[in-house]
Amino acid sequence: MYAIVNIAGQQFKVAKDQYLFVHRLQGDEGASIEFDNVLLAEDGGKFTVGTPAISGAKVSATILSHLKGEKVIVFKKKRRKGYKKKNGHRQQFTKIQITGISL
Repeated sequence: MYAIVNIAGQQFKVAKDQYLFVHRLQGDEGASIEFDNVLLAEDGGKFTVGTPAISGAKVSATILSHLKGEKVIVFKKKRRKGYKKKNGHRQQFTKIQITGISL
């Protein structure tokens, strides 16, 4: 059984006991959360497609930790003008574990 769910503006294919890194979510570590924007679900070869979401379907998860991603360097330069600007960024992520899918 798997589902395609919209989490923080991105779509993920999730299954039970799967670990995911998603954009930073509100909540403490160890808290359980539910996502009700399920777009598609598969259960034993039977597919259910939502228009746009399946009513009554939920994906439950547990927040494991909050962390930062790899540093991304942004470097801007205009040749022959003496303009150089170096900037860095680290994206905030949340590691979650899918605990169940209910239709």
